[in-house]
Amino acid sequence: MTPNSANSDAVLTPTQLNRLAKDLLEDAIGVVSVEAEISGLTRASSGHYYFTLKDERAQIRSALFKSSAARLKFAPQNGLKVVARGRISLYEATGSYQLIADSLALAGTGDLHQAFEELKAKLTAEGLFDTDRKRAIPAMPRRIAVITSPTGAAIRDVLSVLERRFHLIDVDVVPVLVQGDQAAPQIVRALQAVDAAGRHDVVLLTRGGGSLEDLWAFNEEPVVRAVAAMNTPTVVAVGHETDFSLAEFAADLRGPTPSAAAELLVPERADLGRQLNGLQARMEHLLQRRWQTMAQRLDRAQLRLSAQHPQAQLAKTQDRFRVLMQRLQSGMDHRLSLRSSQLNGLGRALNSVNPLQTLERGYAVVRDSNDHVVQSAQTVARGDALRISLRSGELLATVTDTLPETQE
Repeated sequence: MTPNSANSDAVLTPTQLNRLAKDLLEDAIGVVSVEAEISGLTRASSGHYYFTLKDERAQIRSALFKSSAARLKFAPQNGLKVVARGRISLYEATGSYQLIADSLALAGTGDLHQAFEELKAKLTAEGLFDTDRKRAIPAMPRRIAVITSPTGAAIRDVLSVLERRFHLIDVDVVPVLVQGDQAAPQIVRALQAVDAAGRHDVVLLTRGGGSLEDLWAFNEEPVVRAVAAMNTPTVVAVGHETDFSLAEFAADLRGPTPSAAAELLVPERADLGRQLNGLQARMEHLLQRRWQTMAQRLDRAQLRLSAQHPQAQLAKTQDRFRVLMQRLQSGMDHRLSLRSSQLNGLGRALNSVNPLQTLERGYAVVRDSNDHVVQSAQTVARGDALRISLRSGELLATVTDTLPETQE
């Protein structure tokens, strides 16, 4: 059937109608150039790109096949403003109107992309994304707060990973909108409330993939600043691995995807088991070394105790007593000998002046009636009584006369 053969009486199948519409579109419009913003970009495993071209009031589904994509000088991204050149067609299987692009050329940055870059530059200059502001995520958190949509795929993925890896951790889900005008204020309030409560070791802010518009709440300045102001270590995982949000730049750690973020937050049970086994082996080794050390100390203590036994101490004391007695006896003998020599010397000195020794040589000691030794004839007179001491015995005499002292 050709376009000219169609009439109001013809009965068409959907396939015939879509083919007719496709032919009419391609013949009537042909090749066109469209300036618009890329949104909802996906790249199939075949290498084909599928996306939407949009402006403020309308959008058109578009495709760029692998052969045409290979000639591009840039990587298509959501938010880029491009000039797409191609032909209008219709996908017969679904009746979808689309633009098959043969080429893409940059036409300037899209509004959202431009806003993203401007805010990123501003916050970077403030130091909000500096590496030295980021804190370490706890290796073994006990309680995690997950701020996300309670009905999205992201929360199911996160909870599944946490349960599989380490189910003993407490997880509190804090429900918020993750897209739309009210998403950013709700996210900010949730972050501030969780941080103020101080009950959690780490916070995960997350959502699944989507277009730049869908993810825009995570690029809102209040959300980015709320993430940067968190006292609780915070992980942000938004969309797919190729999606980047400003909230992720401000976080302590970026998760490539919600599931990957959950894996970063908790250890694997098997890994913990291996670590525990290693620690147990090390502890047993240390205990064995400690036991050996204590056994050696006990042996030395027993030897010292045996040496300090009362019987051994008594024997040592007796030996020491004997040595001391010997030293005392030797000292006493020495002192006695010394004193004896000194006494003999004194005796000899005393004898040398002893008057009795003089008497032994025939001399006598004369005393008057007052028992004074008479040393001069001038001290007595005629008729005085004298007592004369000899070596043996005494004589009583009376002075009959005195003789003058002879001159030599």
